[in-house]
Amino acid sequence: MANKDKNTKNPKDKESKEPIPPLDFSSIVLPFFTQALIKLGQIKDPIVNKEDENLVLAKRLIDLLDLLNERTKGNLKSEEEKFLSSCLHQLRMAYLEKANIIKL
Repeated sequence: MANKDKNTKNPKDKESKEPIPPLDFSSIVLPFFTQALIKLGQIKDPIVNKEDENLVLAKRLIDLLDLLNERTKGNLKSEEEKFLSSCLHQLRMAYLEKANIIKL
């Protein structure tokens, strides 16, 4: 095993070319936020490339973010609190409109 085959790629080569999101609070919130937007029919599901509305699942994702908000109260930086609060507000308004509870 003196010389490695030049055509054999190191798995780390592929990993280094893919963008890695920052390791911060938004990395926890954004996946739930994005999935909730998909389930609210606000954005297309990238896997099936179509809108996929599921209000029950959307509500569950909003509730998960609300639970995160409750459990982290007093432990977040000001900008993290604002970010989470803004995400929750946007999702709640979209949910209420989709569920025909309010008209925007």
